[in-house]
Amino acid sequence: MQQLLSSWFIQGMIKATSDMWLKGWDERNGGNISLRLTADDVEPFRNDFVAQPRCVELTQPASELANCWFLVTGSGKFFRNVQLAPEENLVLLQLNHNGTAYHIHWGLSQGGLPTSELAAHFQSHIVRMRVSGGSDRVIMHCHATNLIALSFVQELDNARFTRLLWEGSTECLVVFPDGIGIVPWMVPGTDGIGTQTAEQMQAHSLVLWPFHGIFGTGPTLDDAFGLIDTAEKSAEIMVKVLSMGGKKQTISGSQLTALAQRFGVTPLAAALKD
Repeated sequence: MQQLLSSWFIQGMIKATSDMWLKGWDERNGGNISLRLTADDVEPFRNDFVAQPRCVELTQPASELANCWFLVTGSGKFFRNVQLAPEENLVLLQLNHNGTAYHIHWGLSQGGLPTSELAAHFQSHIVRMRVSGGSDRVIMHCHATNLIALSFVQELDNARFTRLLWEGSTECLVVFPDGIGIVPWMVPGTDGIGTQTAEQMQAHSLVLWPFHGIFGTGPTLDDAFGLIDTAEKSAEIMVKVLSMGGKKQTISGSQLTALAQRFGVTPLAAALKD
């Protein structure tokens, strides 16, 4: 077995994709993940790299990511198959010196390309690197069932949608005090939707694509997964509440403020208004 397969980042991606598949968030080839790596992360595994890395031009240059390494899920690949054949379904790539192209050093052994959402991932990585001071290294996209369902019946307003999720589960305000951002429906896999997502990522660690899915970010794969899992659990609760006739009582704005003070977080102010 290749040494690279035992690395923390390959094993972490196997776990993340398997967990997301089991959650029902990533049917067929739905969903994609990118993990930003450092040169030190990949250096011990250079013996496993291909001799002649394939070079692919980017549709949208990303000079801010020049020379950066990423582990990414492949386009058209099924999350359920990553654990069975990671070398066929994942790709380890590095951007060139000016961020106009990338080289494939490992993975996609049966051919193919990284996720079709790569432009959206890179644009969000650029924003989250700046916002987090470099700590956010993961962009995770999936088709979380209940969050999608709510996008059909709730007003697509950042503050209102955030408030609904905060009320659905007490821990939500603590886990994502910055709330959820929402982009208008757009054709996926385009530079345009990547730009819209990145704009929301400047203020929100969660971004909803209505009728489609959710984007989450964080320092680690566990952080990004846990963020989406928490929001999706709240959405599931609210779907059930709405199906039972709606709320009879709920958490008030003053109670949410007290919760924020107790845990030392600064919540999205617009979502606190009753």
